[in-house]
Amino acid sequence: MKILVVFLLALSVGQGVTCQTFDEWVDLSFKYLSEGDLPAAEVALVSAMRQKPSNPLNTMLLTNLGTIQRRQGKYDEALISYNAAMGNAPASITLLSARAELFTEMNRPENAITDYSSIIQKDNSNEDALYRRGLLYLQVKNYGSAQADFERILEINPKTYYGRAGIASLCKLRGEYDEAERIYFYLMEKFPEQVDLYAGRAELYILMNRPGRAMTDINRAIRLQGEENPNPYLYTIRSRIKEMQFEKKGAEEDREKAAKIKDKW
Repeated sequence: MKILVVFLLALSVGQGVTCQTFDEWVDLSFKYLSEGDLPAAEVALVSAMRQKPSNPLNTMLLTNLGTIQRRQGKYDEALISYNAAMGNAPASITLLSARAELFTEMNRPENAITDYSSIIQKDNSNEDALYRRGLLYLQVKNYGSAQADFERILEINPKTYYGRAGIASLCKLRGEYDEAERIYFYLMEKFPEQVDLYAGRAELYILMNRPGRAMTDINRAIRLQGEENPNPYLYTIRSRIKEMQFEKKGAEEDREKAAKIKDKW
């Protein structure tokens, strides 16, 4: 508890906060969050916990604080918040999952794999953790472990999207393009509105040197994603396709658009 008090005091230095009660600060944090004012929500949460460092709700508030910091790109601060929360709830699957997502964004796949493995030890039927760990195994080129995770998902739920989508990604990396394409066709019949499928097959067609088909898929993915919540990754893929089609100006425009979207995240 002493560590938590020191942590909260350190965070609150220089914030210039005014006098509010614990409950008022918590309410303000939700208000600011609903308004999209992440810095103000962060200050409100820190101020609430400073008011009552021993409040049982602080574990939840620290988790929220970490996520708010993560959304602002303040990864080191977010990790401190998550670690502080886990001091009180080391077995929390919610916290482990949040920290694993943070490690993934920090490009620390091995740390993320460790957290997802802890989740799976507690719940070996957790499809989300298995899928995310499988993708991380692909990232570190541990293809055997990735395949085991995706096949485990299919054992749990033969009708699942994630198991086969993972196998398709594995096939792409192994150069088994025809098999990957077959899986994508199968999945698209069952999940025709899944953005990731069209983006994934677009990447496959890039590898197969079929820019026309890749462009059709990525444009479909962008339309399905919609303008309200654009994904920069989709525009990055399209820029690669335009490069293949010698559309230098269009490729640069898509890269700039991807960068602008990332800045708003």
